Amino acid sequence: MSKRKKPEKKEISQGWLTTYSDMMTLVLTFFVLLYSYSLVDIEKFKQVSQSMSTAFGGGAGIFELNKESGGEVPIVGEKTPKSPNNKDMYETVSDFVNQNDLSEYVKIREDKRGVIMEFNNSILFDTGKTELKPESIPIMDKVSVLLDQLPNNVIVEGHTDNVPIHYADFPSNWELSANRATTVLRYLVEKKGVKPERLSAVACGEYSPIASNNTPEGRAQNRRVNILIVTNDKEGNKSE
Repeated sequence: MSKRKKPEKKEISQGWLTTYSDMMTLVLTFFVLLYSYSLVDIEKFKQVSQSMSTAFGGGAGIFELNKESGGEVPIVGEKTPKSPNNKDMYETVSDFVNQNDLSEYVKIREDKRGVIMEFNNSILFDTGKTELKPESIPIMDKVSVLLDQLPNNVIVEGHTDNVPIHYADFPSNWELSANRATTVLRYLVEKKGVKPERLSAVACGEYSPIASNNTPEGRAQNRRVNILIVTNDKEGNKSE
């Protein structure tokens, strides 16, 4: 009898592993490259994103999608805007006041909370009134432009002298100062579109004088509205 031949063992080729490993290496390298671009140069990463978008169908790039989503989370490598400090803010406000011919209407000073724009009541209101004078409207319009350019919170303060008030609508100087502060605030929000969540109004009455109430000149200085641009977060933060 003839001997049976032993069946030959077929070897399974492992060549596909080489191709697969090469592909995975290329993919990994690609993503490492994208990550490095996002950290080193945000502009180059934008270019890569746009190139990929064009190559794969012409859809919106990564950055365009981020803008459309309306999210406020910064992209890796992009600088987060910061609020100016007291010194920078003072210079910003001073430059704006000078460039817009507001120096005769407003005084600028600093305190621990931030930078104060101080308006004498005679510029904004008639005696015993809480409606803005027509001639004060262009002034408030210019101020709203400045506030729109800044990310800071803003506090509108109403102040009076210590002379007791004799108007039926206002039992005391508290009410008068409160109404004048909210009048300015409401104009900035309702007429000029300043974001209301950034603003608050404070009634100080007669209790934060900047001059003596013993003279007419001092009392005139104490009757004022302050617009405080907050640079100290501890002083200006609102509860959320």
